[in-house]
Amino acid sequence: MMITLLQLLVIAAPIFQVITASDADPLQDFCVADLAKDLTLNGYPCKRAANTTTEDFIFSGLRNSANTSGPSRADAVFGFVHDFPGLNSLGLAIARLDFAPGGLIPPHTHPRGSEIIYVVEGSLYAGFVTTQNQLFARVISKGDVMIFPRGLIHWQLNVGNTTAMAIVTLDSQSPGFQLIASSMFGSDILDEVLVKTFFIDENAVRQLKATFS
Repeated sequence: MMITLLQLLVIAAPIFQVITASDADPLQDFCVADLAKDLTLNGYPCKRAANTTTEDFIFSGLRNSANTSGPSRADAVFGFVHDFPGLNSLGLAIARLDFAPGGLIPPHTHPRGSEIIYVVEGSLYAGFVTTQNQLFARVISKGDVMIFPRGLIHWQLNVGNTTAMAIVTLDSQSPGFQLIASSMFGSDILDEVLVKTFFIDENAVRQLKATFS
């Protein structure tokens, strides 16, 4: 017997509902993280609303500049959920980047979040590389905004003669932060893997491992 188009749509409707389902609307106004409890799959458990205060929604960490005295002469102050409990379940994070002249936030990724950077002071050579090795990069200056898509390798280099500062926001309360060089040479990957990956000899691999250890 032939199945009509209408009958087919009726049969398939429950399947399409499953496929196209999205996250449910929030069931409460907020869910301030209870950091005393273990992190779950979708964030921290909620702090009791009766124990929530205005201070849970305020983060003052970005008042202070990051330490730029390290080897890269740049660093970040993060406002992720474990620093700013009010972000829990909201899909947001924030950070402040500070640069001495020549300072570099080295190539890194955020596996769980896209990023927007706003330059407050100075000039930065910033960019990212796609999975097809296409480069998108240029110098951005005070007032400029740039986007770094989720999971792609990106960086920021101070190309000015003065200090620089930027604010970044991300669309995840815990976007992750993975430095490429540190992950490769600061872990226990076999030397042979690194030799064959970067086309360098074993002595160079050992020197780089010593630097990142």
